Amino acid sequence: MDDATADETLDALGLKCPLPVLKARKRLKGMAAGAVLRIEADDPAAIIDVPHFCAEQGHDLLSEARDGDTLVFLVRNKCG
Repeated sequence: MDDATADETLDALGLKCPLPVLKARKRLKGMAAGAVLRIEADDPAAIIDVPHFCAEQGHDLLSEARDGDTLVFLVRNKCG
């Protein structure tokens, strides 16, 4: 996954549900509309939580991938 496509990165490694999503929500609120947030998490629940969060909040989930034990998501912010 190309890190250059993200405007900011959220390191949620070591955080358990619901903290990765709560921190993503807070970070996205401070970003411009259309900006892309890269979320890195190792909580297995994130594979369900992050897509659900995006669907509920209207953010675009651009991609999700696994890099070893790390889940990597690219999320485009819907609001600024």
